[in-house]
Formats: sequence, structure tokens, C-alpha cells
Amino acid sequence: MSRVVNVVRVMSRAVALAWVVGAVSASAAEAQDELPGVELGLFYSNTYVPALAIQPFRGSFGGDAIAAQVEAIVGRDLRNSDRFEVLDSIPDAFIGSEVDYALWDRLGAVWLVTGEVEGAGDGYVVNLELHDVVYGEVREQGRFQLPGDTDEDFRMSVHRGSDEVVRWATGDPGMAASRIAFTMYDNDGNKDIYVIDSDGENLQRVTYYNDLTESPTWSPDGDRIAFSSFKELGVPRIYEVDRFGRNERMLPEVRGKGDYITPTYHPDGRTLAFTVNGSSTQSGIFTYNLEEDCCLSFLSGGPWYDVGPTYSADGRWMAFMTMRFGDHVPQVMMMPSEGGSAETLSPYEYGGGGFYAGPDWSPHGDLVAFHGRIDRAGRYHILVANLADGGRVLRQLTSEGNNEAPSWAPDGRHIVFAGERSWGFGLMIADVTTGRIRSLIGGRRVDLPDWSPSLPAR
Repeated sequence: MSRVVNVVRVMSRAVALAWVVGAVSASAAEAQDELPGVELGLFYSNTYVPALAIQPFRGSFGGDAIAAQVEAIVGRDLRNSDRFEVLDSIPDAFIGSEVDYALWDRLGAVWLVTGEVEGAGDGYVVNLELHDVVYGEVREQGRFQLPGDTDEDFRMSVHRGSDEVVRWATGDPGMAASRIAFTMYDNDGNKDIYVIDSDGENLQRVTYYNDLTESPTWSPDGDRIAFSSFKELGVPRIYEVDRFGRNERMLPEVRGKGDYITPTYHPDGRTLAFTVNGSSTQSGIFTYNLEEDCCLSFLSGGPWYDVGPTYSADGRWMAFMTMRFGDHVPQVMMMPSEGGSAETLSPYEYGGGGFYAGPDWSPHGDLVAFHGRIDRAGRYHILVANLADGGRVLRQLTSEGNNEAPSWAPDGRHIVFAGERSWGFGLMIADVTTGRIRSLIGGRRVDLPDWSPSLPAR
């Protein structure tokens, strides 16, 4: 079997970037390896989480028919933001058209959200207000257009309102108005691409190739998805579709024969970086100008394999997985995005071991997440390198099961990853501040998630 095929199989097992054909079984042991010079510990710490109450939404001019539905979506979004303790079981005395700040203060609320849904032509308008209970005043308010509740953009429009509430209260962006692309196996071992809302609703299938389709990645504007697939030529090539799976185009064979895998967009949206392995001319990481449909540039590679590039938010840097230290010890490195000298982010020491792969750069620019094997049992956990301290200190985000292929949410606070627990496989979301982990999809063989940017109104 060729070296190319062997490397692809290594990636399929642990790198979680391409051709994933199995997962490492979890072990009951929790012991960690000693990694010299690296501090491993839970990334999150105890933080103050203010209490937030939601007064039942009202409706007018026909808006009463969906007021409870809109309220439920907003409430779920605010819980999933992990920034508030959302109060449940509101007593009847607190429900009314007027806000009694003294009553809400007695309940322990710091923030209060009120809403009214109005009918407006074929759609609705939701009026949201954020009240500062402590100071007894309206902090912010806004009106948000909603299409009809059967429109495909209805839930996403509500999510945008939820994200504004998060921004009003914290000054930071929310992540509700976003989607996650991922691959999922069928019963015949094929993998296609699916997308799902950040709250686990609205699951949709994007590709129907019934073949191996891998590494979906969102464009910076959220309109396109690039990926690699075997679907036509029997070897992997890079394709691009719109967010509905239409208007497909294939990247031309620009570097001779080889496997075209692990695409990622530059933040400018005009350039696509990807890996060509086993080329008859040159293998490694390349970029291609999508806007001009030309201009291939070689960035990094050699007799080893550099795979799975990811850009920093400003486009100046690139992280990637490399086999240059040996086929069995993949590591994570970073370099200037135009190519050049690379430095190691994962805790590799010459002649040592370790297995680190699947890097993804935070939208805030200061953190790089990847997965790594940090014990001898063969399990993988999500690790985060903080570039503010030179990336020398790694923080561990997960503590049980098997965890691979992290991807950052647009809020720079949450990470989605492919996980394995005693109950099976699934997609999970972790909050790096509170440590909370929730299941997005459970009981399915899913992999290679990529979190979209915040999606604008269509």
C-alpha cells in the first residue's frame, strides 16, 4: 500500500480532517501523560453568571399566534449562550403588560427580556427590550423583521434578535444566528454533508453524492461551502456549492494528479487554501484564487505531508497539521499565510511522541483549538493554545470520552466537535468559559464539523 494511502488512513482515524473511517474506543482510565513544558488543565474557570428572566411575550395584530414560539426560541438561545442563568417557572404575579422592577429584583433577576410580536403584512415584527432590573430601566430595545413562520429563514431571523440581546447585555457577539456543517455516515458507509442550526434544529442535507464527501468549510459570508469528494473521478477533488447545495463547481486539477483535500477559505473570501497529496509534481498546501479562477500558489510541503490549513481572522497567519516529524506523530504548526518559516504549537519534543491534529483558529485571533492524544489509552481531547502567551501553554477543554475536529463559533467562545461517549457518537458543543458541554446531535456517526460565521438576513 502506498505511503499516500497510509497517511490518508492515519488522518481518517485521528486527524479527523479527512477520510474518517473509525473512532478510537474510550477507556475508563483518566490518567494523563506527563508533557514536559506544557500545562494541561481545564480551560474554563468559575465566572459570575447573572440571572436573566424572560417575561412571556405578548402578541398583537395576529402576532399572538406565534408569540410563544418566538419566546421559546429566544429563551433557548439565551441559555445556549452560556452567559446567563435563565430563570424558569415565573410566578403569575410577574406576568403582565407593565414591568415591576421591584418584583423582578425580589426574584433575583439582574436582566429582564420582554417581547411583543406584531403581525406585519406576510410576516411579523418582534419588539425586544432588555431591562436592567438593578437600575430599573430599559437598557436597549430593537425591532426585528420576521418572515412567516413557515419560511425557511424564520428561525434564523429570531436567532438574530437573540444575538442582539447577548450583545446588549455583554458587549460581545452571540452565536445563535449561525449554522454548523458536518459529514454524516449512511448505512452503506457513505458520507454526505449536512447543516444544522446552532440550537440543534432545522437539520438539512446539502449533498446527495452517496460517496465519500469530506471536510466541509464555510465561506466568510456564509453563502458557500467548499469540500472534498470522491464523487466523480474516484479520487478526491475540491468542490464548492451554495448553502443549499446548488450551483456546484469543481476546482480544476491545478497541480497534476493527487488527492485534493481539506479546503479552507481565506477571510477575504476570494482565496481557497487546500492540500494536494501524492501529486506527480509537488505536494503540500496551496492556495487558489477563486475570484479570478487561476493563480495557484505553493505555501508549504515537501517529502512529508502538511494538511488541514486554517487562517487567522486577519488572514496573516495559517495553522496546519504536519507529518514532518514522522508519519505516526502528526503535530500542529503555524506560519505566515503566504508561506515561510513554521513554528510548532503542539507539545512536540525531538524524538518524542504525541498525536495532534485538526487545528481551527478562533475568530478573535488569539486562540487555536485542535485535538490531541494526551494519555496512553489512545483517547483524544480538545486542546486550546493561547497565542497571547506564545502558545506554549495548552488548556484542556474536554475530560472524558473521545473528542476530535474542533471548530469555533462566531462568538469566539464556543467550540463544536465530534465526540464519542458511552452512549455513542455525536456532535457536541463546549463553552470554553463555563465548561458546559451540550449535545447537538446524538446517536449518529457524524464528523468534521465547521461552524459558520453569523449569518446575515437574506
